[in-house]
Amino acid sequence: MKNRSKERRDYRERRRTRIRKKIRGTADRPRLVVFRSLKHIEGQLVDDERGVTLVGLSTRGGDVSRSDAEEEMAGKIADSYVAGKKLAEQAVEAGVEAVVFDRGGYPYHGRVKAFADGARAGGLRF
Repeated sequence: MKNRSKERRDYRERRRTRIRKKIRGTADRPRLVVFRSLKHIEGQLVDDERGVTLVGLSTRGGDVSRSDAEEEMAGKIADSYVAGKKLAEQAVEAGVEAVVFDRGGYPYHGRVKAFADGARAGGLRF
């Protein structure tokens, strides 16, 4: 019997590796990395040249809460949108305006897309 979760994880790792061959973060345009778990979503801005994380945010931290404007979206999708927006605001404060989006092997759909839309709404350019 095959282990479906292991297969899915392996396929995602292959997609992630394929994406990372093409994407590189610099000081001018850091890489916006997304990690999605079953309950939470995390984002980081990474400068690959120096190997430094500039800004990071997670829904696990407790500093992400939905405002009334995002209530028409579902729970985790709204949380992802707000997290992306807050990460973008922190990035703009740190002096970053343009990024390279690294979806981490996940489909650009649902929570990952909401995170990216929130980051754009917060002022980041992809």
